[in-house]
Amino acid sequence: MNGTPPPVAEISGSTSSSLVDRVKAQDPEAWRRFSTLYGPLVYHWARQSKLQSHDAADIVQEVFRKVASHIGGFRRDRAGDSFRGWLWTVTRNAIRDHFRDAAGRPEAVGGSEMRQRLEQLHERAPFDLEAGDPESGDAQPHRRLMQAAAELVRGEFEERTWQLFYSVAVDGRPASDVAADAGLSVWAVYKAKNRVLKRLQEDLGDAAEL
Repeated sequence: MNGTPPPVAEISGSTSSSLVDRVKAQDPEAWRRFSTLYGPLVYHWARQSKLQSHDAADIVQEVFRKVASHIGGFRRDRAGDSFRGWLWTVTRNAIRDHFRDAAGRPEAVGGSEMRQRLEQLHERAPFDLEAGDPESGDAQPHRRLMQAAAELVRGEFEERTWQLFYSVAVDGRPASDVAADAGLSVWAVYKAKNRVLKRLQEDLGDAAEL
């Protein structure tokens, strides 16, 4: 083993009990988990698009309304399809509608600025999730997403397994350091990390990739 991480095949893929599938089935608990996990990410995207905090909060509400209505249409038919990409498309369209409405109001101040922001919206998701948003205080949204997801599944694992995962995957500590502190092999640390990560992929899908 010599400290080599387990093969990616052991931790990739999704299951029939994935969070998205359960949201499609209108499972109330799945929707609660979905809102907890993805609400901050949608808010971050809205703030990245230069929306004020109250407008960003409105975008979150609108996006979740659209997700509830259209998530049944989400498919992974092509290579590269991802839920996060689909969610960004829904969010981007909601932000575009907001800018169009603002730019079209005669009394609106800065209408031309709104149109410029509309033109600058990217077709692809802004995946620089480590950048954060200094204005909103939303630093490292991917890390925060992982933190929230990890807390939701914490009770499903032995505490030591969860702590090993958290130290490596969320806190970013080297596996060798974590192994030395715990008196374990590096392989054992990777194994614990991958056990929890595989579970997180049921909730986060592609967003759980590290």
